[in-house]
Amino acid sequence: MDRRTFIKTTGAAVLLAPTLVKEAFAAREQSLVAVAEGADHAAITRKAINAVGGMKRFVKPGDVVVVKPNMGWDRASEFAANTNPLVVRAVVEECLAAGAKKVKVFDNTCNDSRRCYVNSGIEGAMKGIKGVECKHIEPERFKKFALNGQFLKEWELYDEALSANVYINVPVAKHHGLSKLTLGLKNVMGVMGGNRGFIHRNIDVALADVNAHLKSHLTIIDATRILTAHGPQGGNIADVKVLNKVIASTDIVAADAFATTLFGMKPADIPVTVAAFKRGLGEMNLDKIRIVRA
Repeated sequence: MDRRTFIKTTGAAVLLAPTLVKEAFAAREQSLVAVAEGADHAAITRKAINAVGGMKRFVKPGDVVVVKPNMGWDRASEFAANTNPLVVRAVVEECLAAGAKKVKVFDNTCNDSRRCYVNSGIEGAMKGIKGVECKHIEPERFKKFALNGQFLKEWELYDEALSANVYINVPVAKHHGLSKLTLGLKNVMGVMGGNRGFIHRNIDVALADVNAHLKSHLTIIDATRILTAHGPQGGNIADVKVLNKVIASTDIVAADAFATTLFGMKPADIPVTVAAFKRGLGEMNLDKIRIVRA
């Protein structure tokens, strides 16, 4: 029920009890974050997805879906610089089971793309799955979009991310030398073209600009192992902490807010989370977020 229908059908209640109506809306719209934990990373990914309504809530028969992991670095899975391939595979399989016609998996990598796709383990995890396309970025598919943002007025974005019926954001949770952490909001850099270094001048506002234009229908954060230092590239196994957690939410800001606590920080410590919250892209106050253990 949308707001207009709700008001029409509640009638006198709106006049007699505006506080109750306001509270009803707040309860209905409260952000939900699901957290699943366990050693079977595919299983906990499915549990987290099911706890936010199941993949059929997002993917309809015949849909083209983009699953956007972080595979930007020439690092093996255990170094926590890229998304866990078992998590990515489970997300893709859930999309196909929900009826997706095609699932596209890609990232605009920082290191050589062929090495990143192979050494991350994600390309290999996609092999043998009918209906999935783990494709390398095609530069000609970057198109300039008007963002009308606070910092970025326009930018080149990957058109397949924008044209998909469903966009699923699957970052790994890790430290970042500039933005403190890289989570869902920052993972959008993987669909940005052009001189991405330019946005470092005002990275938190720039990322809010892009996320305001490209909505993540579902954010699934891989916290099966997190990179606690020397991010985003990592490379030292001593910086990796195994948590065996997967986080899912339709609210990208809420997902990032909760994931921040895994590093002993608060959402307010992460400038991009604050920028996105101020933009109205989601909820960052943990006491206003419903957190369920799947």
